[in-house]
Amino acid sequence: MPSKIPDSIPRLKRLIPRMRGKRIGVLGDLMLDRYLWGTASRLSPEAAVPVVDFVSQSECLGGAGNVAANMAALGAKVEAFGVLGGEKGRADEPGRALQKCFRDANIGDQGVIADSKRVTTVKTRIIAKHQQVVRVDHERRDSLWPDTQEKLLRLLFGALKHLDVLVLSDYDKGLINDNFADRVLSAAHQLQVPVFVKPKTSRLYAYRGARVIVCNAKEAGFYVTRSLVDEKSFEEAGRALLAHFGCGAVVITQGEKGMSLFEESSPRHLYIPATSFEVTYARVGQPGIERGSTGRQVFDLTGAGDTVLSVLALAVATGASLADAAMLANTAAGVVVGKLGTASVSPQELAQALDDIRR
Repeated sequence: MPSKIPDSIPRLKRLIPRMRGKRIGVLGDLMLDRYLWGTASRLSPEAAVPVVDFVSQSECLGGAGNVAANMAALGAKVEAFGVLGGEKGRADEPGRALQKCFRDANIGDQGVIADSKRVTTVKTRIIAKHQQVVRVDHERRDSLWPDTQEKLLRLLFGALKHLDVLVLSDYDKGLINDNFADRVLSAAHQLQVPVFVKPKTSRLYAYRGARVIVCNAKEAGFYVTRSLVDEKSFEEAGRALLAHFGCGAVVITQGEKGMSLFEESSPRHLYIPATSFEVTYARVGQPGIERGSTGRQVFDLTGAGDTVLSVLALAVATGASLADAAMLANTAAGVVVGKLGTASVSPQELAQALDDIRR
């Protein structure tokens, strides 16, 4: 069943100011996204690769941190929970850069632990002439030591009763395992705090009882062991995932095609087409929308799934139906894909995007 977004726009716009002040916890794999900007006009004599002349460096929150940043940008009161690398309780260099990003975004990080047995995950992208030349990842994927896991859970459980929503963002970096996820969801269920989850395919049986599971078409296809190629295959996958996770709803994002919402309580799924913007290059976090144009050219899907997860959870925290929350999240993702790299959407950008759909 296709959505009728234009008919819903006045209702969706009223949700945006209600997001301010909502208390959100974000638990997951925290990362630092580091960008090295430069120019390239020649090839290296040593190998067939460009020589990039360094111009500047910028950093922003990645992974679960990007989810937190998306929510904070919309006015929510966000508390992050996770683990950084460090020594004697002090974060390592990228961890300190990540902590600064939290402060700049007005995100609480009292639930973030520095652990000498880990390193802070860093994804370094070298950008030249508006193109990513290479990405270098520095990380460890070992499971948390039991004492670190218990300390993190104590911090989370202490804050849980004050939260409107908990978001669990799993990037498979060792923070979350099946037992950890089960304890988190059990505690949230007892306190009636809804949990929104972006799962990883390496965990087939975690997250049971979540309010909503958000995954992309490739991940959904992995879970049901077949490719999703048409509406029927998406319908079958969505219903199978509802049973698999024992959750209230499943959202399957489809990139430039939009997304589908499957609810346990509804016999029909809701298909939401992508919004119609022409997007062009912009620096990280800056808009790249040409007003008045038609069609869609997706420039960068980095972080779009994080935006969907963030806006979906935050809209439900305001009391919105899942259908309205999904339509708003889809619109927000349409803004973010017009920005290079990890990015968020402001209340003003989201309201403008809704107005543009109505035109």
